[in-house]
Amino acid sequence: MTSLSLKQAQQRIEQLRAEIEEHNYSYWVLQQPTISDHLYDQMMRELLSLEEQFTQFKSPSSPTQRVGATPQEEFKTVRHSIPMLSLANAFSDEELHEFDARVKKFSERETIEYVAEPKFDGLAVELVYEKGLLVVGSTRGDGEVGEDVTHNLKTIKSIPLKLRSPGRAIPRKLEARGEVYMEIADFHKLNEAREQKEESRFANPRNAAAGSLRQLDPKITAGRRLNFFCYDVGKTDGIEFSSQEELLKTLPQFGLRVHSQFRKCRNIDEAIGYYRELQEKREHLPYEIDGVVIKVNDFEIRRVVGEISRSPRWAIAYKFPPRQATTRIKKIVLQVGRTGKLTPVAVLEPVKLAGVTIQHATLHNQDEIDKKDIRMGDFVLIQRAGDVIPEVVQPIVSRRTGDERTFKMPENCPECGDKVVRLPDEVDFRCENISCPARLKESVRHYASKSAADIEGLGDKWVEALMQAHLVGEIPDLYRLKKEQLLGLERMGEKSAQNLLDAIERSKRISLSRYLYGLGIRHVGESLAELLASHFRDLEKLIKAPEEELLAIPEIGPKVAESILSFFHDERNRQMIKKLSAAGVQIHHEQPASVRPDLVGKTFSFTGTLKTLTRSEAEVLVKSFGARIASSVSRKTNYLVAGEEAGSKLEKAREFGVKVLSEEEFLRWVRSS
Repeated sequence: MTSLSLKQAQQRIEQLRAEIEEHNYSYWVLQQPTISDHLYDQMMRELLSLEEQFTQFKSPSSPTQRVGATPQEEFKTVRHSIPMLSLANAFSDEELHEFDARVKKFSERETIEYVAEPKFDGLAVELVYEKGLLVVGSTRGDGEVGEDVTHNLKTIKSIPLKLRSPGRAIPRKLEARGEVYMEIADFHKLNEAREQKEESRFANPRNAAAGSLRQLDPKITAGRRLNFFCYDVGKTDGIEFSSQEELLKTLPQFGLRVHSQFRKCRNIDEAIGYYRELQEKREHLPYEIDGVVIKVNDFEIRRVVGEISRSPRWAIAYKFPPRQATTRIKKIVLQVGRTGKLTPVAVLEPVKLAGVTIQHATLHNQDEIDKKDIRMGDFVLIQRAGDVIPEVVQPIVSRRTGDERTFKMPENCPECGDKVVRLPDEVDFRCENISCPARLKESVRHYASKSAADIEGLGDKWVEALMQAHLVGEIPDLYRLKKEQLLGLERMGEKSAQNLLDAIERSKRISLSRYLYGLGIRHVGESLAELLASHFRDLEKLIKAPEEELLAIPEIGPKVAESILSFFHDERNRQMIKKLSAAGVQIHHEQPASVRPDLVGKTFSFTGTLKTLTRSEAEVLVKSFGARIASSVSRKTNYLVAGEEAGSKLEKAREFGVKVLSEEEFLRWVRSS
């Protein structure tokens, strides 16, 4: 309990709220973090503690109120003061020129200036701010009436609960409109977590965002890492805008996040050029977009041009080519994963989709095949929405000839011949033979992956080659490889062999969390591996842990506990751990580093090969000091750490005047910290 007076407590609470909101603004709107996650969490805990002790100072706009509302029984409806219109679509340059001609005709102008923005594939929402406070948040619904999801929207950290005052008056009313979305990386993590809990996967990021926002319990929404971009306003009082450009430049001043890559275009041809550029970047963006929205910039021209039915005449969505295609299933084969899971995969007649030739698509499991009634020989609709392996959406039943064949899971594993089993309450069939060649290959590949041992250069191709040459049969064999053995592999040169051996040697020093993830324990993903490492801090303690100790950890349920116990009780797994230890693998527990105030918010990038640390370990260290990591070098980069065989990043760093550190200088800096 604190001994602060009421006045002191009120001042401290107001100070913490202001500082936290400022940090939120820097992180989400400016994308320039000014504080480490650790310090941010400390401030939040202090604020929460003070608000619980001095309840008279609680406020609905406090950062602590993002989560905590009680679950609702149902969503109420909200009528939009101004309808949220839908957009007409264009699918060709010709249709866009026709749109431009109509705008010129209705406005009686010879030239029209446009603003082009990415079209996010998420869920449209409206945020109503009164005197700067968020009072209502709703979905678009049918355009006239939406659902009240205020409590869920408050959990999204990129949505301000209170508008900033940037030296100008806060509008008496501001209805901000934008898109709630989920980044692709967070979408994959969510699906991975759902798979570990034996829950169904979300089909795509949009589906995941919509499902997350419509949860009756805000605590579930809060755990889904949703995000928000603002692109329009509804009714306003106390502020007016004369153009879309002015709107997009002004909203961030109030703390509302907009996409920074919008572009003012002098004519429709420049807008088409922007569309082409974004189409090329599409596959590399961290979120899903499905086109470009092109709007008349001048609001007075918009008023003259007007609307038609439920869409404006002054805006149009130029959609990207679809990520769906039609092809035929030649056959269905099975892939055996590291946990023994058998995944049916459709072998397709090659078809172009989103610029890539597709020959395989996942069918997930037998239940999914039966539910969709997918057969070998079927013509099917496939889609690719951020996934590496596309999926089959549905069969085209009208094109069936009667020669199609149903698929049933075999009784024996196609790789080792052992019996295939399906445990109660599970959708997956599994091969339980831990020595199955396919399982071993996937185990080695998984152990070498970036999130585990991070053995640089040991990808699928070389894992396959090592196993076919009988040089590797299980994970510990990696540490017994000799240079002359590697040189016997096709297309393995002297330099590549040495680089691989060096990478394997570096991987001998590994954190407990990465080691646990690398072992491939069923249901133990990256986050759960970190949790186990943090709780036990020692591998032997975890191995000997009884079921009740595992179950005492809130995030671990009976299925996960059973999987962990089963793994460590299996003598073959115990022997593998002993062999890894004998091969020189040393497990260490990450100790939290101290934040360096001079580095908080600074940006680091890495290039070349590090000899002492892996790239991932170095990045973790940098983050722990409060700095951030960038994959590329720009004028905003503060430091570039250059290892051996540094690439083009080094030239850019010199061009931009970025401070370059050698590996030795970087290590001295780490030790001094």
